[in-house]
Amino acid sequence: MIEHIGISTDQGRFDGLAAGPDDGRGVLLLHGFPQASTEWEHQLATLSAAGYRAVAPDQRGYSPDVRPERPEDYSIEDLAADVIRMADELGWAKFDLVGHDWGGNVAWHTAAEHPDRVRTLAVVSIPHPGAYAHALKTDEDQQQRSSYIPTLQNVRGAEKQLLANDAAALKQLYEGVVPRDHVREYVERLSEPGALVAALNWYRGIKYSGRTDKVKVPTLYVWGTEDVAFGSTAALATEDWVEGPYRFEMFQDIGHWLPEQADEGLSRLLLEHLSQHG
Repeated sequence: MIEHIGISTDQGRFDGLAAGPDDGRGVLLLHGFPQASTEWEHQLATLSAAGYRAVAPDQRGYSPDVRPERPEDYSIEDLAADVIRMADELGWAKFDLVGHDWGGNVAWHTAAEHPDRVRTLAVVSIPHPGAYAHALKTDEDQQQRSSYIPTLQNVRGAEKQLLANDAAALKQLYEGVVPRDHVREYVERLSEPGALVAALNWYRGIKYSGRTDKVKVPTLYVWGTEDVAFGSTAALATEDWVEGPYRFEMFQDIGHWLPEQADEGLSRLLLEHLSQHG
């Protein structure tokens, strides 16, 4: 049974989904852009069936009560601090952390900064920020894959363009790879006043963010070979940024939306990872 919950912090109330026994080992799952906690439905069900307490929050900007307007309020430090705030509210002195896309970026930073709190880390799609930054400087393929970012950061009214014509441009991002019921929910959420501006502020907050150090906790990194945003150079170099036990898994012929495209395979890997590093 997946339930809707609220996590109250000094920044406001984060909405989210949760499943599993209240006394189960805590697993926090962070969604990407432009999605929400719904992307983790399969993993929530799988983890709860195995006895874990799995929680997937709608992060800063996606939860209506935590939606600051300034881009500078979306630095990686702010986003990682939200993770610790939520873990504190959930009563988790230590927890397992999972992230996809932007949520993975937050997860990398949180694990690097708080190895005393994060028991294990699992990141989907997005490589370690250090590996990504180097690839962005040196690899033409990654430069091409990332060419959309300045548009999201700098184009005035980018959110209006994405929502124009019944959100045609936004829907195109998910076309053919994300379940239709999820697409409807994402579009409905991001069509709320200020919601898509807040989601884009994650990109605009990059210039207010610091670097992410190496990770020392046991780490699983999962990447799809057809990912349009992240190429093999950064994916393969991510191991250089993990000093703890490390496992790298590739899904052949799968793209960026792994939690939904390869839901069963990813859930299996998560269970193996958590069991191995209990």
